[in-house]
Amino acid sequence: MKKVIYLHGFASAGSTGTAIVMRNLLYGRDVSVVSPDIPVLPLEARQMLSSLIQSEQPDLIVATSMGAMYAEQLRGVPRILVNPSFHMARLLTFRGMGRRQFRNRRQDGAVDFKVDKELIRQFQQVEKCSFQGITPEEKNLVWGLFGTQDKLVNCQLDFKKNYGTGQMRLFEGEHFLNDKILSRVVLPLVEQILHLPPQQ
Repeated sequence: MKKVIYLHGFASAGSTGTAIVMRNLLYGRDVSVVSPDIPVLPLEARQMLSSLIQSEQPDLIVATSMGAMYAEQLRGVPRILVNPSFHMARLLTFRGMGRRQFRNRRQDGAVDFKVDKELIRQFQQVEKCSFQGITPEEKNLVWGLFGTQDKLVNCQLDFKKNYGTGQMRLFEGEHFLNDKILSRVVLPLVEQILHLPPQQ
């Protein structure tokens, strides 16, 4: 069985509807989708995700927004980065401090978390490791998908500078994915990378 790890965005959880739709789209095709809760603190998140990749040995990582920022750093695995948010520290600084609600149910039952100077500091530290040690082989493992109506994040220039445009694709859509984008844009690329026959 092939294995896909899905990494969610900021203030979300592994229970996000995106992961559920991906499981439904890949149902009966000998593919499992693992969708963990990413820890709020970036240093803890990076350590957890590194261990997860070692233990799960996925065939593919699909990641959105903040999750795509982490996924970019997980070398050696094919990765689809959808609307990656490579500058979380800057984004959160402009959006203000305070408590935020999780958009999806977390396994630990947490319903909110705090954006403070420590969280931003840790994002700054983790972001320094972005785009390090990119070899020609590594470039071939990374795809970037960008919504043309994404008004929240635009990191196309960062991707172009570090990965080029060979595996960069634009799609008609916003920052958050919907079922149509998942089935028409993300799924065909997943099928291509995993060498799956197209869905009937």
